[in-house]
Amino acid sequence: MRGKMILGTPNIGSLDAVVQHYDVLSWHDKRRTSTKGRQLRSKLMLTLLALLSFVWLTRLGYEKWFLTSPDPKQVTRSELERSQEPATTTPATLECFQVAQPVPILGGRSSQSIISNGSEAAEDDSPYAPCSMLLMEHVFGYSYGIPFVGNYTPPSCPFNQVIMNFTVVSQGRQFDRLALMYFGDTEVWRTSTAEPTPPPGIRWTFLKDMTEYLYFWKSPQKLIFDLGNLIDDKYTGSFNASLTATFVMADADINRAPPADLIIPISARKGAVDAASQFTLPAENATNAIKIPRNVNRAVFSVSANGQASEEFWWANVLQSDVLTFSRTAGRLPGLSPFREVQLFIDGNLAGVQWPFPVIFTGGVVPSLHRPVVGIQAFDLREHQIDITPWLPMLCDGAEKHTFTIQVAGLDDLEGRNGTALTGIANDSWYVTGKVFLWLDEEGSVTTGTRPAVELVGPKFSFSRHITQNATAFNETLAFDTVVERVISVKSTVRSKSQTGDSIWSQSLSYSNQAIVSDFGFTQFNNFTIAGTDSSTRPTASYKATYTYPLYCNQTYETSSQGNLTIRAHLIQGLELQVEGGSIFPTGLEAFDGAPAGIRGPYAASHLKTRRDGTAIFIQTGDGKNSSGYGATNQIFHFGGSKENVTLIDELYFRNVTAVNGTVVSDSERMAGARTYDLSQAAESANPVKTSLSLFAHVSGTVPGVKRSSVKASVVFQPSEAEPCLVCI
Repeated sequence: MRGKMILGTPNIGSLDAVVQHYDVLSWHDKRRTSTKGRQLRSKLMLTLLALLSFVWLTRLGYEKWFLTSPDPKQVTRSELERSQEPATTTPATLECFQVAQPVPILGGRSSQSIISNGSEAAEDDSPYAPCSMLLMEHVFGYSYGIPFVGNYTPPSCPFNQVIMNFTVVSQGRQFDRLALMYFGDTEVWRTSTAEPTPPPGIRWTFLKDMTEYLYFWKSPQKLIFDLGNLIDDKYTGSFNASLTATFVMADADINRAPPADLIIPISARKGAVDAASQFTLPAENATNAIKIPRNVNRAVFSVSANGQASEEFWWANVLQSDVLTFSRTAGRLPGLSPFREVQLFIDGNLAGVQWPFPVIFTGGVVPSLHRPVVGIQAFDLREHQIDITPWLPMLCDGAEKHTFTIQVAGLDDLEGRNGTALTGIANDSWYVTGKVFLWLDEEGSVTTGTRPAVELVGPKFSFSRHITQNATAFNETLAFDTVVERVISVKSTVRSKSQTGDSIWSQSLSYSNQAIVSDFGFTQFNNFTIAGTDSSTRPTASYKATYTYPLYCNQTYETSSQGNLTIRAHLIQGLELQVEGGSIFPTGLEAFDGAPAGIRGPYAASHLKTRRDGTAIFIQTGDGKNSSGYGATNQIFHFGGSKENVTLIDELYFRNVTAVNGTVVSDSERMAGARTYDLSQAAESANPVKTSLSLFAHVSGTVPGVKRSSVKASVVFQPSEAEPCLVCI
């Protein structure tokens, strides 16, 4: 998978011949001594981890499985996971899943994934029966640049809610892949795949509430699903995917913001030629000039962005001044700092930003961290919303075009008056798109008001860095801290047919990253946190999102004299998100509003808090033909709701799941406070290297057309001109 470190070789061309010879010998002597020591430590670590895994499984083991009956609630768990059966001698398909809160399945207060009295599903009293439709059934084999293209026609049943089911099976060896779904030119969903295993392979299902796109669902659309994949004699895994939609007429009192009347894409607009429409930055200019209707009373921009190639692990990059710190040992490191900012400009004016969530895909850091429990947002990359209602007096002026531009910026500590400046660009590459959600007044009305007043505080940067060297003047350790703060406020008076008053958008953001690159560039530690509060106020409604993205990653890369590769890592990642008011995207409360069994909804705010903690080892032979891994990952997930101006949070969904060496060994779930699932699996004394932990995607950079570059705690591949790297690193 993308993101493994690649061993560099000493580059000492700048030294004179005598010093070169002495330092190279000294460096190799130190590396041999260090490598022998690390090989011994690695063997001890492997033995200890295997022993601990066996002990852990044994302590968690019981005489039997504790499974609840397959009632409707259990079927609607976040990933539609199948009831697991005790291990048999016949290999079973590995069920992969992302831990997430439930989505409403049948719509309305009486058909959510809630269990009355903890045992029986509430009866469906809706007068309208739901209907389902197959949107796509397709095998993504050699599919790079060849998306699925189909036609969608609205169903005959009435509906105001849409739930998608995306199910995939795969087997063989393959990298994880990014996938984007479009209606025409408009991206409506971004997901990624799990890395498959040898036969019988893997399977996963993800449910996605797509009700925010009723504007598209109500009329015929061209559906484009882009999942770029490459197949050859080594990478044999295809992705057999099916996509269905269920259409429901939900109860009118569901606490959901009304869907937008019009959605305008900000994209490369290639739908007419059956192609994907994402911009690739920095190679392209992510700008559209669009016309906004004059009768808009609310406008929200959403941005979808994530790094690929040398930007997949942007949070582990170094300061620009340090990219050559280990050039004589590990090679050049990716730069422009470990900070990224996704920016929205309207007619050249900064309107808002996103400090991106650090998504770690299923082959990231160490692949065995993510089987079968994938990382946070790996199956559902969350979009970020920016309220642009304060810009309506300018956007509704009747002008033919207004420009919307998306940029991704890093930090360059070698430029600027104070030694640091936002770059305006990042490294290669970022996939970005945007959308403008518009709510309209009656035809013929005109929105006016005052021009927006923009106040920007910062961004303020602070750095500290320190380099230590060995006795022969080779850089051994780089330690650096990065702190960034920013405040944005946009305010105007908006006069529309339906409301008049001040409209305000504000953001308060903070970022900190403590990093240490040691062992001559072959070990890296990052401990970073993003925290932010976004809020909008209008005369008739408000919105507020408070979020925190903590991440801790400690990773070491080792190679033996035979070229065998070992990667050891400890990864802790979290997400805390509280949303109040009129979010354009579902918050998760939709599945619980109006439910019985003591639930006190409807709620004013959703509260999500989750944490993953995993330790893993990846091993690959020097010829790249064999690989295996060991690992243990635990994830605890809390989701709840609270009333307005009430600090007490009702628990609506809870899950605590642990996987060891590719097997879920414990899994407990509560729905609305009632225990609904409880699993503990007995340990197996057989070989711990199971099929699910073998045949990982190669990480040495020998894939045809792909060349190696920088070395750090993660591998960075760059594509050659002959073949694009995609997301396959």
